[in-house]
Amino acid sequence: MSAHINAKKNEIADSVLMPGDPLRAKWMAETFLDKPYCYSNVRGMLGYTGEFKGQRISIQGSGMGIPSAMIYYHELINDYDVKRIIRVGTAGSYQKDVNLRDVVLALSASTNSGINNAIFNDVNYAPTANFDLLMKAVTYTKETNIPIKVGNVLSSDLYYEHDPRAYKKWAEYGVKCVEMEAAGLYSIAAKFNIEALAILTISDSLVTGEKCSFEERERTFEEMVKIALNICLDQTSSVER
Repeated sequence: MSAHINAKKNEIADSVLMPGDPLRAKWMAETFLDKPYCYSNVRGMLGYTGEFKGQRISIQGSGMGIPSAMIYYHELINDYDVKRIIRVGTAGSYQKDVNLRDVVLALSASTNSGINNAIFNDVNYAPTANFDLLMKAVTYTKETNIPIKVGNVLSSDLYYEHDPRAYKKWAEYGVKCVEMEAAGLYSIAAKFNIEALAILTISDSLVTGEKCSFEERERTFEEMVKIALNICLDQTSSVER
């Protein structure tokens, strides 16, 4: 057991999908995994392991924001020897051509968080996705005709911005959308040399003001989950589609 996950050593798979919402983790496990079982419920942050097309995969909630998520990233990597983490979450669009329900692969993650400042003495570190995992996702979506957007995202410490126009500067520099965890994931994955990728579904738009309901956020957005599960398989190119 770790400080925040009460699983036994062999109960968590090498590959872990991580939504922020623990109820989304529950929905994902019960919808997509065969024989799922709950290995952890500490602080209500649910974690499950099951099988997808014969391969063990785990799904673990992380909570909202980099500080919460990095606790779980750290413990999964260091206490449970996890080798691959895929964030599956929601994001707010910053661009006119990034629409509600679009899937975005986070090539890199800008951030207004100070998580890396102490490490790099205020020199800017650029957190990026694992290239091989990103290419697996791109290949899978091409083979299955799932439309995607790929680019830089913003991992923000603020869910509610003080200035509602602040997103426009990020948009001007091509940032696709805003979420709250990817920069932390990419940073810790680089430190411990594991694979990491953030796959995001647009749940609202700062450009148009459109929003999905909380029920949709919790229980839909299946395409990003299918992408994440299939790129965890040993032979992604031979997956049944």
